[in-house]
Amino acid sequence: MKRNWIRILAIVLMLGMLSGCTMISPSTLESMFGSKDTTAAATAVPTEAVSSGEDTVTISLEEYQRLNRFAELNEIYDLAHEYFYKDIDDEKMLDEASRGLLTGLDDPYSYYYNPEEYAKMWEDDEGVYGGIGILISANYKTQICTISRVFQGSPAEAAGVHRGDILYRVGEDLYVTADTLEDAVKIMRGEPGSSVDVAFLRNGEEISFTIPREIINVNQIESTMLDEKVGYIALYQFAGQCEQEFEKALNELLGKGMKGLIIDLRDNGGGWVDQARYIGDLFMDEGELCYLRFKDGTEDHSYYLTQNGKVNVKIVVLVNENSASSSEILTGALRDCADAVIVGTKTFGKGIVQNVIPVGSRGAGFQITVAEYFSPKGNAVHDIGIEPDVLVELPEGDNGMYGFADVKQDIQLAKAYETILEKMK
Repeated sequence: MKRNWIRILAIVLMLGMLSGCTMISPSTLESMFGSKDTTAAATAVPTEAVSSGEDTVTISLEEYQRLNRFAELNEIYDLAHEYFYKDIDDEKMLDEASRGLLTGLDDPYSYYYNPEEYAKMWEDDEGVYGGIGILISANYKTQICTISRVFQGSPAEAAGVHRGDILYRVGEDLYVTADTLEDAVKIMRGEPGSSVDVAFLRNGEEISFTIPREIINVNQIESTMLDEKVGYIALYQFAGQCEQEFEKALNELLGKGMKGLIIDLRDNGGGWVDQARYIGDLFMDEGELCYLRFKDGTEDHSYYLTQNGKVNVKIVVLVNENSASSSEILTGALRDCADAVIVGTKTFGKGIVQNVIPVGSRGAGFQITVAEYFSPKGNAVHDIGIEPDVLVELPEGDNGMYGFADVKQDIQLAKAYETILEKMK
């Protein structure tokens, strides 16, 4: 019962209010949270605001009724402690209860992070970790997890992992899907110098590697000149300091005489929208990258604004079916406001925005979908995607196993190059 009181008092301290109050005795609270019959608890008599005494706590009737909704959950917690045949990890139970609340939203983009997961999420964003050096694109519709990038100089590259391989199994028995990817990543991460067994599917055949773990430093940008006038920037993820890396690469290419730019967003699953706004602002005058529409139908046009002072270059944006979220936001804005031509295949169609919110005092957090976004001209993206101006599908059997800026082998990049030359005439 002591454990029960600690939880109850913590809730009361957080949620207690002084207006419209109800005085409830501890025995009533115990009845409310520890019994199936909560009818009696709801009959507490409203009173004037009173000082909390040793045997009473004061909360509003509204808060009392809200807490009563969690009586069943609390009963399960107590009965588990009473009947379960092993010792119980209270924190894990509460973590999974929090996870379950957000699972009830039926939204694959809204979920809970326990303290370890929340810290790892920020570690991923910074781009330095112990692992094997791959970037994975998860398709929640097909559940397939594809290697979208193998970092240069990484253990994965040395082992022979290719872009386009399907992540199949990690360790002895974890078969990887979009739903189990987080567990797979936990296994692949670890102490530098240790190793991990990883299996992939390539052209329908399983191939296995034992790959050592090393410290991985992730660069989000790669760039080069394709000729004397055409520049190429591949942006792999909206994370870390990608907006600063992008601007630096852009200025270097401009300094080399660039007049036309191909921005490659293929297999870029998104990330921080404000970084997309910063990059879009380099090519747009005063306006907005996108606007948000909330569940009540109201719109907000003040979140992601751009300013005058754009770079004067012709633009082609290269996308595919794995270009999602912030990639689609940037693509739509550059098409609407920077006269960009879109080349490749239809994008993924994730046109919703999430907030990441810390919660509690243990370092946990969660992300939750808060709005749908639309391009500056009002085009929807969610569950629709962005159709390219120039459709270029990969031939059967081509899973992108070629090097960076390989215009000869990469037919989508070759078409983007052809398109930018036409645009520059």
